[in-house]
Amino acid sequence: MRKTTYYVKAAARPAAARLIAAFAVLICIFFMYPATANAQDAAARPAATSADAAEEDTTGQDDKSSGTFWEILTAGGVVGMFIMLLSVAAVALVIEHVLTIRESVLMPPGMAEETGGLLAAGKLTPAVQRCRREPSFLSFVLEAGMGEVDGGWPAVEKAMEDATADQSARLFRKIEYLSVIGNIAPMLGLLGTVIGMIFAFREVANTQGAARAADLAEGIYLALVTTVEGLIVAIPSLAAFAVFRNRLDQLVAETSYVAQHVFAPLKRAQAASRNQGTSPPPAPPPVGGR
Repeated sequence: MRKTTYYVKAAARPAAARLIAAFAVLICIFFMYPATANAQDAAARPAATSADAAEEDTTGQDDKSSGTFWEILTAGGVVGMFIMLLSVAAVALVIEHVLTIRESVLMPPGMAEETGGLLAAGKLTPAVQRCRREPSFLSFVLEAGMGEVDGGWPAVEKAMEDATADQSARLFRKIEYLSVIGNIAPMLGLLGTVIGMIFAFREVANTQGAARAADLAEGIYLALVTTVEGLIVAIPSLAAFAVFRNRLDQLVAETSYVAQHVFAPLKRAQAASRNQGTSPPPAPPPVGGR
């Protein structure tokens, strides 16, 4: 049986382009943000006295209280940026799956009826050409079955089962990336939590236990932000993976049923010809010539 992967490759191209563009934008933001943050810190650095330092602390607290949602996200540091990259990848994958994992894409309207009519009329070559004209999950399964028509119905059924298993495995591997993102994002959030706590306890060690709550706040803030970011990415990703997995199960079952229905006339014709070919054996001649 000829192995064809044109459907999966064609569906993967738009997703790859979107992912590359999204990663490029996020990488630019990743490299631009540290420079901007350093410039802002340098401009806000105090000039001298303890009175000025106290005033700067008050001003800094006011600025933080009025911080935007973007500033909260970027407070996660490098780990937070990696989590944001995963979020962009998850969104791109969800959009791609919504566009490609649909009944109209996997089973184009009219294909089953037209192919079934051609097979019922004994027009095998036009039926194959019809499937190749509109590549899809269903066309791949039907073409695999038509390639084994000479071997009889058992060969046709086995070829369709193998083709269905092959294409469904490819589709399930594609949505598996959402599960991977849903498992990696919380681990990155945990990594950020550990890094933040290391910063906090390092401050305690450097001050020999005399660190104030304000000195520990930065590390704890980093720990909490990365934890929240990881969960925000993981929960929708795992939910989307479950939805697409159930949707694929339903569509694969429907495709198998439709393919069996398309080949039903061929199955009945072969069964009828087999029954006609097996006529009963002739009666033995009478004993004694009577």
